[in-house]
Parts: sequence; C-alpha cells; structure tokens
Amino acid sequence: MLNYTVRRLISSIPVLLIVAVMVFTLIHMIPGNPAAVMLGSDATQEEVDALTQKLGLDQPVPTQLVRWFGGMLRGDMGDSIYYDRPVTQVLSERLEPTFLIVAYAILVALAIGVPLGVLAAVNHNGLLDKLCMILSMVGISCPAFWLGLNLVILFAVQRNIFPSVGYLPLAEGGLLSALYYITLPSFALGLQRSASIARVTRSSMLDVLNNDYVRTARAKGLGEFRVIAKHTLKNAMNPILTQVGMSLAQLVGGAVVIETIFNIPGLGLLAFDSLKRRDYPMIQGHILFVALAYILINLVIDLLYKVFDPRVDYH
Repeated sequence: MLNYTVRRLISSIPVLLIVAVMVFTLIHMIPGNPAAVMLGSDATQEEVDALTQKLGLDQPVPTQLVRWFGGMLRGDMGDSIYYDRPVTQVLSERLEPTFLIVAYAILVALAIGVPLGVLAAVNHNGLLDKLCMILSMVGISCPAFWLGLNLVILFAVQRNIFPSVGYLPLAEGGLLSALYYITLPSFALGLQRSASIARVTRSSMLDVLNNDYVRTARAKGLGEFRVIAKHTLKNAMNPILTQVGMSLAQLVGGAVVIETIFNIPGLGLLAFDSLKRRDYPMIQGHILFVALAYILINLVIDLLYKVFDPRVDYH
C-alpha cells in the first residue's frame, strides 16, 4: 500500500503542473489591471503604470510564468497583490472555516443520505422507496445557495435560532461556538449532497441484497438489522465511498457561493474577493489548493476501499 501511495503522489505532480499552467494562462486573460483596481478610479495613468511595473505585471506573460514556476519549486507561491503577504500564509489563515464547513456538511450528507438509501433499498418498489427517491430528486434539483437562503429565512430571520452571517474562530469561542455559526451553511451544502449519496446507497444496496450470502445469513436466523448492517451495507460501501469522495471534492469547490452568502471568511470568500480584485497570485494559489485537495481526497478514498473490501489489491 505504501508503494501505491507513493506512486499516486508522484503521478499527481504532472497533473498539478498542467493545472498550474492552465490556471496561470486563463487568469491573465481576465480583462482588467489589478493595479487600476487597487488604486481606484481616481488614480492617474502614471500611478497605475508605476504600480503595474512594481508588481511585475508589465512583463510578458511567459516571463511571469517562468518566474512564478521558479518560486513554486522553492515552495513560494508568491505574494498576494491585495494583502501584500505570502499567498500560503493568507490561505492558511482562511483554511479553518472552510475545513469545518466541509467536514460538517459531509457528516450531514452521510447522516441523511445513507439511511435514506438503505430504507429505499430495503423497501424496494414500496412507498418508502418512492418517497426517498422523490426527496433525493428534490435535493439534487435544489441549488445549495437556494437552500441556504431558505434556511436563513426559517432559522435566522423568523425564529432567530442560528446566526445568518459571520463566523467565530476556534481560538475565540471553541469548537461548539464555531459549529453553531456554520450550522446553516453546512446544512445547505450537506442537504444537497445527501441526495446523491442516497441514490448511490440505494443502487449499491440493491446489488448486494440479491447475493447468496445475504439470503444465507437470513436463513440462519440472523436479525434483519444485523443482516443489513454487517452483511449488506459493509459490502455495498465502495460505491458509496466513491460518491463521498466526489461530494467532498465538490464541497471544497462549492464553498465559494455559500461562504459568500453567509459572509464566512474562508477560502471560498477569499477566492471570490480575489477575483474581484484581480489578485492573480491569490487566485492561482486557491485553485492549486483545490486541485491538490481533489488529488488527496481521491487517494484517501482509494485507500479506504481495502478497509471494506479485503479483496482489493494495490499493484
């Protein structure tokens, strides 16, 4: 397994390089000058030109790319144009709320999606099956931002149970206070992802329920709960893990809209603000971080396959 992990990490390097080149090229094609955005509409052309030269944006794009790659090889992603600090430092400061939202959301998605999928499979073609599938279709069809806005109306405006915006860092209020502030955005993301997890769980469970060893377990007199939990769900986990990995990756990228709506100072809001400010190094750093998160999540999911299915062999 160690050799497989090392090979996967090495093979991800070309992927990151390709992503870096594409991101750098596309970002520099965005209309607008970061220097002009920073100085505002009252700045003179001489001031804009001076700041452009200071930031190195007057150089040809290939020259900027080579310089940026040189810094990347040294572990330096450059300095943010707006914050005037290293990109890695700003990203690390904004990582906490995004990490908590993604973790909270995937727990919500699993807590809702897996039981719904199991209920639908056990009651195949029954009323519960149809009801669960209708709910999952509704969940897939509803955008996370729409769910978020409705949750704000229900639980922040009308009942004042949860805050509608903002975030309290762990260092200031502890874990429970931080989770309290991100409950609504996490549920908005988790409810949507639970729908796809429910559908995959149902499909995977139906494949396993027809196997001989499940019928044998029932014939031996095992309780239905034990048959479902130990003999069926465990053997149906690999497709569910795949969907969980996809959901995690999508949550990392999809946090942009939710964090903007709820004004949470995470990586998503940082990316949105950086796009408005034409902060090239920060945008590039954020997208590379998301790409790296995709790679690591897929690797962890692949390694978890063997936990639920010992027949999986890594070559």
